[in-house]
Amino acid sequence: MAWLAGVALQMQQAALWPRGAYLALAGGALVLGALAWRWRRGPWGVGAITVALALLAFGSTGWRAQARLAERLDPALEGRNLLVTGTVAAMPQLGPSGTRFRFTVEQAWLDGRRVSLPSQLALGWYRGFADEDPLDEPRAELRAGQRWRLPLRLKQPHGAMNPAGFDSELWLWEQGVRATGYVRVRAQGPAAERLGDATGHPVERARQALRDAIVREVSDPRAAGVLAALVVGDQAAIERADWDLFRNTGIAHLMSISGLHVTMFAWLAGLVVAGAWRRSERLVLWLPASLAGRWGGLLVATGYALLAGWGVPAVRTLLMLAVAVLLRSAGMRWPWLLVLLVAAVVVTLQDPWALLQAGFWLSFAAVGLLLLSEAADSARPQRGWHHRLLGLLRSQAVATLGLAPLSLVFFQQLSVVGFVANLLAIPLVTLLVTPLAMLGVLVAPLWSLAALLVQALVAVLAVLAAWPAAVWQVPVAPGWGMACGLAAAVVALVPAPWRVRWLALPLALPLLLPPVQRPAPGRFELVVADVGQGTAVLVRTRSHLLLYDTGPQYGRDADAGQRVLVPLLRARGETAIDVLMLSHRDTDHVGGAASVMAALPVRALSSSLEPGHPLRQGPAADAACEAGQSWLWDGVRFEVLHPGAAEHAGPHKPNAVSCVLRVADTLGRSVLLTGDIEAPQEAALLARHGAALRSDLLLVPHHGSRTSSSPAWLDAVQPRVAVVQAGYRSRFGHPAPQVLARYAERGVPVVRTDQCGAYVWHDGAAECTRHVRRRYWHWTPPEGGADVANPEAGAGTHDPQIR
Repeated sequence: MAWLAGVALQMQQAALWPRGAYLALAGGALVLGALAWRWRRGPWGVGAITVALALLAFGSTGWRAQARLAERLDPALEGRNLLVTGTVAAMPQLGPSGTRFRFTVEQAWLDGRRVSLPSQLALGWYRGFADEDPLDEPRAELRAGQRWRLPLRLKQPHGAMNPAGFDSELWLWEQGVRATGYVRVRAQGPAAERLGDATGHPVERARQALRDAIVREVSDPRAAGVLAALVVGDQAAIERADWDLFRNTGIAHLMSISGLHVTMFAWLAGLVVAGAWRRSERLVLWLPASLAGRWGGLLVATGYALLAGWGVPAVRTLLMLAVAVLLRSAGMRWPWLLVLLVAAVVVTLQDPWALLQAGFWLSFAAVGLLLLSEAADSARPQRGWHHRLLGLLRSQAVATLGLAPLSLVFFQQLSVVGFVANLLAIPLVTLLVTPLAMLGVLVAPLWSLAALLVQALVAVLAVLAAWPAAVWQVPVAPGWGMACGLAAAVVALVPAPWRVRWLALPLALPLLLPPVQRPAPGRFELVVADVGQGTAVLVRTRSHLLLYDTGPQYGRDADAGQRVLVPLLRARGETAIDVLMLSHRDTDHVGGAASVMAALPVRALSSSLEPGHPLRQGPAADAACEAGQSWLWDGVRFEVLHPGAAEHAGPHKPNAVSCVLRVADTLGRSVLLTGDIEAPQEAALLARHGAALRSDLLLVPHHGSRTSSSPAWLDAVQPRVAVVQAGYRSRFGHPAPQVLARYAERGVPVVRTDQCGAYVWHDGAAECTRHVRRRYWHWTPPEGGADVANPEAGAGTHDPQIR
């Protein structure tokens, strides 16, 4: 435990210390450990060993983090046209928007001179998403192990940073990826050139060959994706709708290479090896068949884990199996909880940052709960099949109850139908689908039989997911609420009198029904979400919510609504949107609207969209936003300032009819949301409202484009702070340098979501999510707080945005 505590403590650092400090800590820990060994029989021995382990874990993890952080992309190389030679290091993943793959760098050039890059890159070879985005088509022949010379554009790892949102920068850090980018093939530039095949990565080549064979053999792409995930660990092959179904029914853990699959494979292989071993008298005399079966099962399970991509759950299970086999071989029997602890330490020795993965805790908790249930069952007499069935039901109930708090802590949702779904899915997937899928490697028609079982399972799960209240969703609980919920699971499952176990109910309430903070009457809270190059703003009063725009569409299969806004709204405990205001039709403002409207009830829609627009065909009350409209929510005044009836009537480009909304509380604090209005619309608003435009916070018009934020406009609004919603290294050069200069001349601080993350403004106080959640693996703004110069900034180009 001391080792794990030291690793966890180091990961709370916002910035790393000098490498020498970590080496000194590790050296001091070794000295203290040596002294503790001399004192081992004294009262200080255990305490000294505990402190020494924690210091060694802290120091070694920090030293490794320094080494990884040193391998970073030079900011001067971001967005530049590079020519890079290297090897496709992993099985490429196919998607609607193109192909994603890992690339191991050998050499790189910029304008004919050699440059240094991180060794591992995460790349995309995308299809053009829009007419102005003519990217080269992904190459169908891209395969693991091939050597390529590719024209690339790269950037440092940088992702959206929102409250309780997914940390993509941590995910890339864990994978050892220190730069991302895309293949950029143009008619006037160098071509992508394949230099050779089969130059390495034999396991990845075999994985890709098996995946391709499954896709060819199985006609149903949904079933083929599930089988590919079970055989070679290609979770990206499962469609997003199916992942939602599996999560909502609580069986997502079965659709990836989990510890359950690895254990089952080791058990079956062990039986086969032991049976074959017993046929040779000479082999049995050399090594007992039971021991040979254990080692054979471990070796075969290791091969399966390699074929499946060597994921954390598989590695964790292999380590536990290896410890158990070693102990049995040595004639030792450790308690299973101690075996679990040793396996956890070994996993963090290999990958300290696995400690931050939800799967790490869920996997170990699941194994521990099953062992607890098994121990309880072994104490009861087993008479007949019905007693065994009751034991299986009891084990499933213990696992479901024990994992529920962790599911609520990590995912803020719990499948109410998960108990029933797992009773069907666990035996079907582990005893039928997975073995058939693996045997299909030898007899391909078995894949079709496994696909039929998958189709039947999906049909049953769809029925279960359609039940009312099939999923229990909660807001993010405070830290004390999470602690109470985890304590409730322990109290409910420990062997104790029922009068003690009943205490679990009040302990679970803060996690099941967490308190949600709302503004006081007459006040409001503003959340400017980090959605990249686009706009999305939440305005929350005491009992109402307005969502202003929904961010961009990132590609054919992803948008800001599905990736950012729906998780953000649910984490905040929002169950409905009172008004969804879509400022205008540009996709960086309405790209996520369909996902938001599908996930949450929208009571009213206000927009400048044309009458026939698809987004205006939903069940919500639909009206055009028009100057003069106003309403009062909980004492907070909302007023639409633009467009007027004349703008709606005449032919205008979408920016010109952007809905402009002013929000003011009872203390006079106000914000002005401006969409993509440009200088002519600013002038019209000045003529209409003049000094009444003055606001404390200004959402910078048109993401800081040089066509907006005119001097007269800024002099009238006089904001105390201006917020720019723009993507990291925006392809449009937003915010333009000359616009930033105008704000600087007036002493107006500019907050950029690409540097701040989501900007939360409440009662005049504000915070940047990127600052609040800061850890050493996160992207940090360059010195001085300004972004590194973009060679194309302000040019208004339409080159592809680095993805």
